[in-house]
Amino acid sequence: MSLRLRVLALLALIALTATGATAWLTLRQATSQVKESVAADREDVSRITEALQEYGFAHGTWEGVSPTVRALAKDTGQRIRVVTDNDVLLADSDALAGRSPRAAGGQPPVLVDPRPRLRIPAGPVRRASVKRTVTAIAEYRSALTQAGCLTRAGATVTARPDALGIPRITADRNPGNCVTPDPGADPRAGEDNEALVPCAEESTDGRFTACLRRVFAERTATLAPPRLEVGLGFRGEAPAGLAAAPTVAVAAGVALVAVLGALLLSRAVLRPVRALTSAARGLGEGELARRVPVSGRDEIAELGRAFNRMAESLQSAEERQRRLTGDIAHELRTPLANLRGYLEALRDGVVDPSPELLDSLHEEAMLQQRIVDDLQDLALAEAGALTYHRAEVGLGDLLETARTAHAAQAEAAGVALRTRVPHPVRVHADADRLRQVVGNLLGNALRATPPGGTVILSAERHGARAVLRVADTGTGIPAEQLPHLFDRFWRADAARGRQTGGSGLGLSIARQIVADHGGTVEVESTVGAGTTFTVTLAATP
Repeated sequence: MSLRLRVLALLALIALTATGATAWLTLRQATSQVKESVAADREDVSRITEALQEYGFAHGTWEGVSPTVRALAKDTGQRIRVVTDNDVLLADSDALAGRSPRAAGGQPPVLVDPRPRLRIPAGPVRRASVKRTVTAIAEYRSALTQAGCLTRAGATVTARPDALGIPRITADRNPGNCVTPDPGADPRAGEDNEALVPCAEESTDGRFTACLRRVFAERTATLAPPRLEVGLGFRGEAPAGLAAAPTVAVAAGVALVAVLGALLLSRAVLRPVRALTSAARGLGEGELARRVPVSGRDEIAELGRAFNRMAESLQSAEERQRRLTGDIAHELRTPLANLRGYLEALRDGVVDPSPELLDSLHEEAMLQQRIVDDLQDLALAEAGALTYHRAEVGLGDLLETARTAHAAQAEAAGVALRTRVPHPVRVHADADRLRQVVGNLLGNALRATPPGGTVILSAERHGARAVLRVADTGTGIPAEQLPHLFDRFWRADAARGRQTGGSGLGLSIARQIVADHGGTVEVESTVGAGTTFTVTLAATP
């Protein structure tokens, strides 16, 4: 996988992990806190309503309820506003705390009914239950009068329901100014008894029980404290925030994953970069054999391979330069030594300056001049500084000119030299440089062809390409030597004798000239059968 894909995959993994973890945590935390909040609200509501109901049940009045409201607000943290069912404000926790009352919240108020619930024994409801109901009403009236009097007097009042649910009032002291109705008074006198008559005629226990409870509630409604509407909270109250600790923990975990991923990625990237830096530093100091280990197929690996190819190219160039220096020294050392020896002998009078000796020395000097000229041409060509005068050139005429120029050499070697151009072929090139290329190829072919052999110069057109060939029936070149054929100063004759070859630069110069014309030079050879050089150029219409 490439480095870009690995980086994208890592970032996508981190993003997905972070998103998933955040969503999971938020959902889990929100669900949990909503449940806890609902449960806490229910518990607070239940606690507040039970405390207020207990106060009304015990005291028989709502006077003095403010301390209880203040304590409940402090314990539960709720804003509590208590009003009667006819909208009379009894207490507000904001006012009790010394601050301006806030607007009531949007949730509906909670009803608190302090009236006792009549308990009727299970089973068939007999006529005796009527008496119990009337008695309960009278007793409740008495208990309320007593509880209200004790509360107004400042006594601590407690109440315990009896078997019928009627509060039994006890106090820590009797103020003495409370008038308690006579429990022995007839509770059935007056209109109370009349209301019970229809209910006693009901045929079923259920309807009779409901009637007794309804009559009890109606007759006690004017006696019991009014029902309360308890408002909790206030308008605009902010919901409970999510806990920060789990969010911080998940964020830290995601950050840790990102850091670990970045460390792994940086290690995978920096390790080969350090190796490349070290190898480049060594290469700059002359260690041309330095290479970097390469594995994988990503961008870093491709960079390593490119560096190794560059190092190999530099090493090869250095080796070629050294070999060129050695070849030049080899080419010039022996002829110059010969020239020096003869000149010293002539100076010392050891030999006589005969015409033959002077011709030999002149020929040797011309050979050295040719080597120097070839080196200069090759250097200019490789530097792109060789001058070309391009024009439209007919390959048939060019090959005929080359045949004429080498006819004497071919005749002396006993080699047949022919041209073959069935159709006109033209290229846009420098005619002198192309003749130089053909001359080099043709000279090599004549030297490699034994007497009785043939050298053929041919040209033809294949589509948009012009193909020029120099084919001989000479000794051929072994396959292992073909890759070195265009190297500088390379010759098949290891002894590098003058009779078997020239300077060894002709093919290098020919390849560079053809390359400058946008063409190629290829060679095919079979030992004992001959060699064919093929030059391909762009043909003109």
